[in-house]
Amino acid sequence: MIGESLVKDPSLAPEGHRKIDWVAQHAPVLNKIAGEQLADGSLRGRKVAMTIHLEAKTAYLALLLSEAGAEVTVSGSNPLSTQDDVCAALAERGVRVFATHDPSEEDFEGYLHKTLETGPDLIVDDGAELVGRLIEHHPDLVGNVLGASEETTTGILKLRAMTAEEVLPFPVLAVNDAKMKHLFDNRYGTGHSSIVALLSNTNLFLSGKAVVVMGFGWVGRGLAKYADGMGARVIVCEPDPVKLLEAYSEGYEAMNSLQAAGVGDVFLTGTGNLKVLGTEHFERMKDGALLANAGHYDHEFDLAALRETAAGSREVRRNITEYELPDGRRLHVLARGRLVNIAAADGHPVEIMDLTFAVQALAAHHLASHAADLAPGIQPIPETIDDLVARAKLAALGVEPETLTEEQISYQQSWR
Repeated sequence: MIGESLVKDPSLAPEGHRKIDWVAQHAPVLNKIAGEQLADGSLRGRKVAMTIHLEAKTAYLALLLSEAGAEVTVSGSNPLSTQDDVCAALAERGVRVFATHDPSEEDFEGYLHKTLETGPDLIVDDGAELVGRLIEHHPDLVGNVLGASEETTTGILKLRAMTAEEVLPFPVLAVNDAKMKHLFDNRYGTGHSSIVALLSNTNLFLSGKAVVVMGFGWVGRGLAKYADGMGARVIVCEPDPVKLLEAYSEGYEAMNSLQAAGVGDVFLTGTGNLKVLGTEHFERMKDGALLANAGHYDHEFDLAALRETAAGSREVRRNITEYELPDGRRLHVLARGRLVNIAAADGHPVEIMDLTFAVQALAAHHLASHAADLAPGIQPIPETIDDLVARAKLAALGVEPETLTEEQISYQQSWR
C-alpha cells in the first residue's frame, strides 16, 4: 500500500525485503502458526492496527496477519526504533504504514492517530500507545474495537490503571504476562540484545567493569545475567526487598542506587519507572560512566536535569552523547536514553521474537474468534496458547517433552 502509506523513502524497500526474508527463515513457530491457526479464516476482513518497534521481526508478524486476510496498518512505538527500509518493504507488500525513523514529536503523534483513524477491529499494542490514545482522543472509534493485546510491562501498568478507573471498555489480552513472552523475551531477549548494543556502540571491554543494573524484574534479571556472562562485576539496585535478596543470592552485589552511583562504570536501567537515575546520582558518578536504558520510555534517567546541569554536550560516537559536567567529568548516554537494544541496534534475536510474536498472532486470532466471550479489562493469555507455542518451539528443536503415565497423573490428582 505504497500510495496509502507514509514512509521516508520507498526506494529503500529491497534492503527491507532482505531483512524480512531473513526473519522468515528463522521463525519456525510463527511459520507453523501461519499455516495452521491463522489459516482458518478468523482474521479475514478484520482491520488490525499495530504499533510495535517497527523493524524486520515486527514486519514479519504484520505480513503474516495480512496474509491471513486482515487489513493491517502499522506505526512505530518508538521514534528511534523504526527502520525506514523495513517500512518501505512492508508498504510494498500491501501493509499500510505510517512511520519514519526519528520523526518530529508532532509527526510521531500524527502517525499513531492516523493508525487509529483506520477504525480497527483489533489492536496489537506496545506500551498502550494506541489504546490510551483511542480512549482519550477517539471515543467515537472505541465501539469498533473487539479487543487488543499488549506487549510490554509498561503497557500492562497503564492498562491496570485504566481498568481501575473503569475506562477500558474492551478486553485486552496481557501478552506480556504470558509465560512464553516474559520468561524469554523480557529476560533472555532484553539481556542479550542490550549487552550486544552496549558493546557494539561503545567498542569497549565489559569484563571487569562494574555494571549497575537498576531493577530486578525479568528485564533486570536478563541484564544482570548477560553482563555477568561477559565478566562484569554486577551490582543490582531494587526497591523490592525480596527481589534484592534474590539478586544477592544469585551472586550479584546488592546496593542502594546512591551507593552504586559512585561505584559503577556502566548503568543499565530496566524498571519501567521514571527518574531512577537523577541529579543526586549524576553528582556521584565517575568520569566516563556509561548510561543505557532497556526500559520502554526515555525517562528512566532524568535527562532534562542532566542537560540543565551539564556545561556542554556533543556526540562522541554514533548513538553516544557526551555530557560534560562543570567539574570536568563526562557522562555518556546511549541512544538518547531510549531503548538501547532497539534504538541503537537490531533488538531481540529473531528466535526470541518468534516466540513473542507467535503469542501475539494467536492472541489476535483468539480475539477475532472469542472477544465476545471476554469481559472488558485486562485478561490473561489462555494457557493453551503458552502450551501450543512451547510445544511448537520444542518440535522445531527436535525435542519431545516427557509424558506422564496414567498412574502418575492419577497420583498428582489424588490426596489419598
